[in-house]
Amino acid sequence: MTFEGVRHVGGSLLASAGIGGIVLGFAARPVLGNLLAGMQIALTQPFRIDDVLHVQGEWCWVEEVTATYVVLRVWDLRRLIVPLQWFIENPFQNWSRNTTDMMGTVFLWLDYAVPVDPLREEFARLLRQAPQWDGRTETVQVTDSNERALQIRFLMGAPDSSKAWELRCAVREGLVTFVQNHYPEHLPRVRARLMDGSDMAPETPET
Repeated sequence: MTFEGVRHVGGSLLASAGIGGIVLGFAARPVLGNLLAGMQIALTQPFRIDDVLHVQGEWCWVEEVTATYVVLRVWDLRRLIVPLQWFIENPFQNWSRNTTDMMGTVFLWLDYAVPVDPLREEFARLLRQAPQWDGRTETVQVTDSNERALQIRFLMGAPDSSKAWELRCAVREGLVTFVQNHYPEHLPRVRARLMDGSDMAPETPET
C-alpha cells in the first residue's frame, strides 16, 4: 500500500483474503460448533451410552457418541443421527438420567354410571400378576369428565421405560376386557333422540 503504482494490487489482495476468510469461517462454523458442543457434553454429561432419550418425538437409546454427532437407536431399530450442536440448542428428555424407574398411565373413557371400585380392584389384580410392575405405584383417579363420559386414569410404575410400555399395554387390554365382560352397557356411547314425522313441526309455506 506504500507504493502508488501497485497500491490497487495490494488492495485487491487484502480484499480477496478478507472474503476468503469470511467464507472459510462460515464453512467451518458447523464443524467447530459440533466440536465445541462435544467438549461441553463430555464435561457436563447430560446423557451417556445406553441412556434412554426422547428426541424429536422418538423413543430411543444412545448407541454411539462421536466428536460431531450422536447415533440413537430408535425402538423399532432405526438409527437417528443427531449433530451434537442440536443437543446444546434444543431441549430433550433423558428417561434414565438418575434412575431408570418410570411411571406409566392408561386412560379409559367410560359412562357416568360405571362403578369405579370394581375397576380399582381389577387394576390391582392385573398389577399383581404383571412381572413388569415395580410393586410401588398404583393409583386410580377420575381425572376428567365431559357431557358424555368420565375419564379414569390408571397410574402404575415399572423399573424402566421398556417394561413401563409393556405394562401399560397389558393393563389396558385387561381393563378393556374386564369392562366388555362385566359392564358392556357402560362403554361410552353417543345418545340421540329419534323423531318421526309427527314430532316435527310443519313447515311454513313460502309466500
